[in-house]
Amino acid sequence: MTTLNVNGHTHEVASEPDTPLLYVLRNELNLNAAKFGCGLGQCGACTVMVDGQAVLSCVTPLIVVEGKEIVTVEGLGTAEKPGPLQAAFIEKQAAQCGYCIPGMMMSAAALLKQNATPTDEEIRSALRTNLCRCGTHMRILAAIRRASELMEAAGLPAAKRSAG
Repeated sequence: MTTLNVNGHTHEVASEPDTPLLYVLRNELNLNAAKFGCGLGQCGACTVMVDGQAVLSCVTPLIVVEGKEIVTVEGLGTAEKPGPLQAAFIEKQAAQCGYCIPGMMMSAAALLKQNATPTDEEIRSALRTNLCRCGTHMRILAAIRRASELMEAAGLPAAKRSAG
């Protein structure tokens, strides 16, 4: 058994230590926001946050994240009470097909945790491992800038921004 801390909750999981984190999140914990895209860590659809850093969960073995704080999009807020990042993506209509959006949000969450007011260049750099084939990059950039504003207005210091 491996103990995981996901979205503030402790879980005991039975998967083998070399199982990709993505499979554990989706298949054992029923947290389906992180997506399987390429399975090679090249598209970013599987991005989650581990100890405040964006991590590609499809290529991260379970054993590597034991005892660390894992955050998925489900940990940023709920449909009834979206967190600032989720609210900004909704407000700016940043999702088209939506497949890449959870990964984009988690890369953005990691960025905003480290940098409260990133420049467009810093946002683009943080999203360099996330692909969107729908072409909504400009709306995604606008949503991340808006999330920064919402977090600033809410008085959320950068270090507290992973909780949404």
